[in-house]
Amino acid sequence: MEDIKRNLCWSHCRRYYIESIPLDNQGKEIPGSKGAEGREFINLLFKVEKEIQDLPYEEKKQKRQDASRPILDAFWSWVEETAALSTTNEKLTTALGYSKNQRKYLETFLEDGRLPISNNLCEANIKPFATARRAWLFADTPKGATANAVLYTLVESARANALDVYEYLKYILESMPNNDYLNHPEILDKYLPWSKELPEECRLIHKHKKCLKK
Repeated sequence: MEDIKRNLCWSHCRRYYIESIPLDNQGKEIPGSKGAEGREFINLLFKVEKEIQDLPYEEKKQKRQDASRPILDAFWSWVEETAALSTTNEKLTTALGYSKNQRKYLETFLEDGRLPISNNLCEANIKPFATARRAWLFADTPKGATANAVLYTLVESARANALDVYEYLKYILESMPNNDYLNHPEILDKYLPWSKELPEECRLIHKHKKCLKK
């Protein structure tokens, strides 16, 4: 797809290194492993993210260049050096191979402060949908499954943007039929969950203000 960039998950990458760490008979990590070294590099990236999580997007992008970029440079050097060593640890080989092969996409988060370093939140948000499919059993048709996914995406995106889901959907259903969005699809932009043109009553903060007045 055009104008789409892959932004891979560092939690996923870290998991490969964790799985490569050898354990003793009691299930405890054996100190000094290469897997633990790889994990520590990635932990440092997450430490930076925790420190900058409340910053505006542009500042977050700059902080990543200042703090995360040096960590990444050291990590990639370590990956190359470690990959050149002989090892019988197949899981470590897998972790190193994944890191090298996906380097370009693992660095995408540096380009935009809005991008997360991990997709754990996305996975957590989609899990209820995946679980519910078992209860629904069937969507009946491919179009039905698509409609289901679109609606669920809209609802979860509304929640992620601090909207009152009921008021948001009500606004869409009442307002959109009055617009010629089929011939002018650009009109749809103002209805998206992150649009600044949405009325105040669609926002949760508006609901909280009303409660405080009462």
